[in-house]
Amino acid sequence: MSEPTTYRARTNYDEHKATIYQHRKAHKHEGEMKLLDRAFKLIPKSHTVMDLPCGGGRVFLRLASQGYKVKAGDLSDAMIAIAQQNADKAGLGITVEKADVEHLTHPDRSIDTMVCFRLFQHFPTPAIRQRAISELCRVSKQYVVLSYFSPFSWTQAKLILREKLGGRKLRKFPTSLNEVEGYFAKSGFRLVEDFGQLPYIKSLHLAVFERISE
Repeated sequence: MSEPTTYRARTNYDEHKATIYQHRKAHKHEGEMKLLDRAFKLIPKSHTVMDLPCGGGRVFLRLASQGYKVKAGDLSDAMIAIAQQNADKAGLGITVEKADVEHLTHPDRSIDTMVCFRLFQHFPTPAIRQRAISELCRVSKQYVVLSYFSPFSWTQAKLILREKLGGRKLRKFPTSLNEVEGYFAKSGFRLVEDFGQLPYIKSLHLAVFERISE
């Protein structure tokens, strides 16, 4: 059987689903934003940061409020429309781009820091993971900040048990930090620090990678 070449999150966000995605529980949103804050203590405020995929814009809005110059892109037209409205309301003066993380059009090393939040866990194969990380690293001048789902958590154990007992099949694909580091190493990046939301309890992690000096 051939490996899949696409994934649900690539095609799933029509107008209806994009609108639903914006309604996150306040405590979940704030918990994730605090994780983002911890990681970005390592990123200079002078950096331009591109949020990709940006969804409705909650990551770039948070970073802009902290003084970063931001850019944003997404593959979903519905998400782009929502993010543009939010950017305009915040007075950011940016145009949210149509952007595919697997095939970016930006020049090499053209953006100081790339951030990819809550996408990597949707990638079903190593080939897709490597392709996306290679593109993020190619465009980044110095840092890539990437979230992933760790397999070593109570949350993930419950999901696996539910599937084995006949429940809903897993729709997200956890990856170990060691695996993620391997993808980055191929593009000349090293791990700076890995942050867990609640290590060994929740799956969400956010890792900061830096280009190795040449």
